[in-house]
Amino acid sequence: MSLRSRGRDFPLIFELSVPERVGSSYPSPDVPLRPLDELIPARQLREEAAALPEVSEPDVVRHYTRLSHRNFSIDEGFYPLGSCTMKYNPKVHEDVAGLPGFARLHPYAPVEHAQGALQLIWELEHLLAEIGGMDRVTVHPAAGAHGELTGLLMIRAYFHARGEARTKVIVPDSAHGTNPATASMAGYQVVTVKSDARGNLDVDALRAVMDRSVAAIMLTNPNTLGLFEERIQDVERIIHGGGGQMYLDGANLNAVLGVARAGDQGFDVMHMNLHKTFTTPHGGGGPGACAVGVKAHLAPFLPVPTVERVGERFVLDYDRRQSIGKLRAFYGNFGNLVRAYAYIRTMGADGLRQVAESAVLNANYLLALLRGAFDLPYDRICKHEFVLSGLRQKQQSGVTTKDMAKRLLDYGFHAPTIYFPLIVEEAIMIEPTETESKRTMDEFADAMLAIAREAQDRSEVVKTAPHTTPVQRLDEVRAARHPDLRWSPR
Repeated sequence: MSLRSRGRDFPLIFELSVPERVGSSYPSPDVPLRPLDELIPARQLREEAAALPEVSEPDVVRHYTRLSHRNFSIDEGFYPLGSCTMKYNPKVHEDVAGLPGFARLHPYAPVEHAQGALQLIWELEHLLAEIGGMDRVTVHPAAGAHGELTGLLMIRAYFHARGEARTKVIVPDSAHGTNPATASMAGYQVVTVKSDARGNLDVDALRAVMDRSVAAIMLTNPNTLGLFEERIQDVERIIHGGGGQMYLDGANLNAVLGVARAGDQGFDVMHMNLHKTFTTPHGGGGPGACAVGVKAHLAPFLPVPTVERVGERFVLDYDRRQSIGKLRAFYGNFGNLVRAYAYIRTMGADGLRQVAESAVLNANYLLALLRGAFDLPYDRICKHEFVLSGLRQKQQSGVTTKDMAKRLLDYGFHAPTIYFPLIVEEAIMIEPTETESKRTMDEFADAMLAIAREAQDRSEVVKTAPHTTPVQRLDEVRAARHPDLRWSPR
């Protein structure tokens, strides 16, 4: 298989600079100009001109266009990041989010001038409640971890209203790192429960730690191994039997859309990542969007304001005595709420179910192609993602999972999630999503298999990768501690 380079080197924009070259020209002003020092205090003026590049407009456009193609994006290639659901974002949703009535609506607009936006939020919350099997939904949270905090704060308020002082939250050993962090932030002691030999939560270990001090369990289903919890009903009986609440981390909702609902499994509260499952853009630190669904007994504690329908009008309700309060200045990341709404209405119930079925099919197809070349710690039919291990390569030739991830860049692919979940040594976590074609998955599998052979026969090539990228093997510790972000002339 031929290697695919991410592009050749090109000069910095400073190196393109030519004295007195300009990128634009304007007609002479038809009004008299006052001296600059009359408009701006002298102490705030430069003594000499800024050292900016002098370039033409084509130079600027070509430079930044070339630069943009050095970044990986879902529009350019396969993003197999397990647990991240990096599916393609349909461009029609960008058009809908860009409609003037949505894009130009001021966040402080009076309610009577925002009826369309409030109707969209109200309808979206009801659609998500149906998808999750919940009674009420809020789309206030900015992203997944913010949604976790929202859910736990509502659980804490619920027990406070009942006069119960519960101090612990149970978290599986395979959980997302945000789960124990959120529980700690909400004031709870974290109790870790191990996984069993099949990758499920160990029910016997769970039963041993469950008592009246436990407020909730934070569970992902399918879990972070990409496996459906086979004993979810036993988990529900144990938690509810002790008076605790069931919290679902909905990061993996893409695997069960239209097939299994959290509310039907006994969950009391869940969060849904709109920037994963419902095709709103994410990555690069944002923008993110999240919904939190609750059963009726937790609805009084929803953050304010809630969107309510009164006759044919929609209003913001701040008068909720038991609410956990306001989460942020405005009601959710509205542009992404529009995108999620458009996606759900476009797909419909049958389409959402097909999303899950296709995602599961793609993951199991890719697993079948790769399973012989890497270790498979939990040999089960997976859901939307699966976890391999590079332990075999490390033991045989000293090639680590990180080495193989870097080598993938030479083949033109972004690496999967690596070293997570923590319970799998040298973990390689792969999620193809439903939006990738068989051809793309075959190409990715060919690259992974080629790297596995290189690890055995040409290990140094893998250990020193990448070789075809503009920036090659970096000292990662030094790069993190001493970043060099400023250009200066030689």
